[in-house]
Amino acid sequence: MAAGPAPEARPLMNKQTFLHNFSHLNCPRKTYLCYEVELLVGENSIPLDEFAGFLRNQGAAMGLEHRHAEPIFLEWMASWNLDKELRYRVTCFISWSPCPDCADELAEFLRANGHVYLRIFAARIYDRFSGYEAGLRALNAAGAEVAIMTFQEFEYCWKNFVDHQQDEVESFPPWDNLVVRSEELSQRLAGILQNQED
Repeated sequence: MAAGPAPEARPLMNKQTFLHNFSHLNCPRKTYLCYEVELLVGENSIPLDEFAGFLRNQGAAMGLEHRHAEPIFLEWMASWNLDKELRYRVTCFISWSPCPDCADELAEFLRANGHVYLRIFAARIYDRFSGYEAGLRALNAAGAEVAIMTFQEFEYCWKNFVDHQQDEVESFPPWDNLVVRSEELSQRLAGILQNQED
């Protein structure tokens, strides 16, 4: 996954917001979702920079109805009117894996939109609801690639979605045990997807 320069026109996430919400060292209540869309043409992909950015869940603290990030993203995607005659790859980097209800909504979207291939890289597993394992398996069965973010994905997000432009040479500052924790979560997710954890 090659990192490119972030487009000038799109808003970028504050550094501390990214580090606080995506780090394994924290357990924030907010969910952030970074997304990008590529047009698939044969073996090649063309980034569609107008369909790249980030969003977060909505809550009472924002004076809005509580809504998870994934349904908000699905609404945004519907408004883009992606041509059903073409094929697209949508990649999401999300601070928490989808809850069972959101996983079901995403799976339903994929079944209704065969022209969209979805990849989800999660910083951590959202295991606060019973049935989260079945939701992740259903999402995977619907054709989504579901994985845990590794150093590579965190660094990619840092370069493409985070505002650190004041210091052009600032590289992604990994937190303690990032690689170890990502590997542990990856193994746990693999077990869930293989129906080894209930």
